[in-house]
Amino acid sequence: MLKRVMDLLGGRDVARPLSDPDDLQFAVAALLVEAARMDSDFNVAERATIKRLLAGKFGLAPEAADQLIETADQSVRHATQLFPFTRVVCQQMDADARTSLIEMLWKVAFTDGVLDPHEDMLVRRIAGLIHVPDRERAQARQNALAKLAVK
Repeated sequence: MLKRVMDLLGGRDVARPLSDPDDLQFAVAALLVEAARMDSDFNVAERATIKRLLAGKFGLAPEAADQLIETADQSVRHATQLFPFTRVVCQQMDADARTSLIEMLWKVAFTDGVLDPHEDMLVRRIAGLIHVPDRERAQARQNALAKLAVK
């Protein structure tokens, strides 16, 4: 996976599809990081939320989650499109898991207590790219808000 990321960052072999098992983790991390970066403030709270979500979803140790976030952040900074990440998600996740990913994105977007219009637009765009219908996207948003209110 690290070689793939370095190739992507270096502009080499960019068209090659992601296919390693770790690529799903990387794709999900990249989408979560992109959601955090949409309001131009990838802060400590958002990073902690992403770390918690990745650790919970993939059973990652804290250090592994930190490394995944850092790698994803570097990749997202240089990425010009979401398609490589959403393609992996569509290939490797079923419909329920993709809806769960949308809920994760909403949790990141709402971490700072304010939904930036760019964050909202990104989550809607990703939902369309990974084939999550509007109804499920709206339900995922409500689930995320309800879980954040419980804290």
